[in-house]
Amino acid sequence: MPQQLIKDRTVVDDRWTLLRDVTSEPIPPGPIIVSLPVWKARRDELAARGDVGVWLAAADDPAELAADTATLPLIAVDFPQFTDGRGYSIGRLLRERYGFAGELRAIGDVQRDQLYYLAQCGFNAFAIRADHSAGDALAGLAAFSDGYQLTNARTPWFRRRAEPGATDVR
Repeated sequence: MPQQLIKDRTVVDDRWTLLRDVTSEPIPPGPIIVSLPVWKARRDELAARGDVGVWLAAADDPAELAADTATLPLIAVDFPQFTDGRGYSIGRLLRERYGFAGELRAIGDVQRDQLYYLAQCGFNAFAIRADHSAGDALAGLAAFSDGYQLTNARTPWFRRRAEPGATDVR
């Protein structure tokens, strides 16, 4: 049975293969996700395929993909531990600074409690940790009705109050 993930607020089968340890072996056919070092070493070969995404480790610099954000169909960001928040910043940088418009996927130790906040940072796909259900985790995207802080190009509550026709939200 294929691994399931949450993409655009729906549970779907994952058609991508995550290659964590590939260095020089032949890369298999089909949609694959390779590490940043593999992408950098074999960029021309992999970019020509059109079905290759890149995953970033928490310590990777997303600026290294800046020139490729317009053509990559998928960028995954690894969360090595639930408590490691570096991936949130990487997601925001990819969306806001580098203009990535494709699938932005959270991978690794991703759990229900993170989904709402990850979506606020621009993630639209979530590969839930293997011992958790993607169907059960989907409710995490609706954990809050709205956010107060400015995230992912949304207007914060204090600015909405000042807009013409706004009702008092106390």
